[in-house]
Amino acid sequence: MKYTSEYLEDLRIVTENIPDCVELSGKEILITGASGLICSAAADILLLLNKERNFGMKIYLAGRDPEGILRRYSIFEEGRDYHFFKYDATKQQTGLISADYIIHGAGNADPKKISSEPVETMLANIMGLNSLFEAVDRDKIKRLLYISSSEIYGVNERREPYMEEQLGYVDILNPRSSYPSSKRAAETLCIAYSEEYGIDTAIVRPGHIYGPTIKESDSRASALFSLKAARGEEIVMKSRGEQLRSYCHVLDCASAILAVLLKGEKSTAYNISNPNAIVTIREMAEAFAEAGNVKIIFDVPTDTELKSYNAMPCSALNSDRLTGLGWKAEFDMKKGAIHTVNLLRENM
Repeated sequence: MKYTSEYLEDLRIVTENIPDCVELSGKEILITGASGLICSAAADILLLLNKERNFGMKIYLAGRDPEGILRRYSIFEEGRDYHFFKYDATKQQTGLISADYIIHGAGNADPKKISSEPVETMLANIMGLNSLFEAVDRDKIKRLLYISSSEIYGVNERREPYMEEQLGYVDILNPRSSYPSSKRAAETLCIAYSEEYGIDTAIVRPGHIYGPTIKESDSRASALFSLKAARGEEIVMKSRGEQLRSYCHVLDCASAILAVLLKGEKSTAYNISNPNAIVTIREMAEAFAEAGNVKIIFDVPTDTELKSYNAMPCSALNSDRLTGLGWKAEFDMKKGAIHTVNLLRENM
C-alpha cells in the first residue's frame, strides 16, 4: 500500500465528515480484520489523526499475520504508531482485552471463499465474535461495533433502498447462505450480549464497498472491475448487470463506521450507503471503464462462478438513519472510481 499524496488528502477530507471525532482523543481502540478492505481504511484514518492532529489514541491492529500488517501500514511504525494484536476469528481468544472501543471486522467476505468454505465462513462470523465478547474487560469497554453486511436483508422483489427493519428471504439450505445467515446470527448475538451482560453494542451494515484498499485476490465484482481498469484491461461482465446496489467508497464506509462508533444508539443497526452511488452493476462497471479508459465486454459465467453470486436482485440501502447522526459521504460513483483507479495504478 502506497500512501500517495492523493490518498492522504482523501483521508484528511473524510475525517471532516465524522461528527465529533475529537471524542476519540486519548482512547484505546482495537480493530480486528485490520488488513482487510474496510478496517484497514478505518485504521488509516485513526493513525493519521494521531500523526497529524495529536489525538493520542492507543491503536491495536488485530490479525493473524504481523508481517502482513507491517507491509500494509508502511509509513507507520509498530510499537509507536500502533500495536499488533494476535487474533484469529476461527480460534478461541485467550487473555483479557482491555480497550475503550472495539471495531470487529474480521471474517471472510470474499464470494469465492464463501462458496468454497461455507463452514469456516459461518464459524468465523459467529464464534469469532463470541470469543471477543468473552474476552473483553466489561468494566473498561465503552462499545463494541460489529461490521455486518447488506446481505442480511435477503431476497425480495423491492427495487427501493432497504430500511433497517425490512428483511427478506434467505434460503437456509443453500450453502452460499452461510454468509448472510451467520451475519444475521452475529447481529442477534450482539443484541443478546447487550441485553444480558450490559455490553454496549452497535451494528453497521455496509453495502458494496470498493476502493484502493482492495486486495488482488478479491473476487467481488467491484474489485475485479477496478483492478482491470487500473491495468488498462477490458472489463468483463458475466451478466447484464441489472442488479441495483449501494456502492460506497471505502473511505466513506470507514468514516461512517467511526460516526456510528461515536454517535450511534446502543443496540441499533445502521445501513452504510452513499445516496449518490446507488447504481446498477453495469453502471458501476461503466464508471470504472471510464476512469480507466477501457472497454466493457460480456461473457457467460461458469457454474462455479454462478454458485458464488449474491442472489439479491436489489441490495440498495437507505442511509437516513446514518446521515441523521451528522455523517455525509464524499465520493459519488464517478469520483470514487477515478480516485480508486488512480491509486491502484500507483500501487501497481
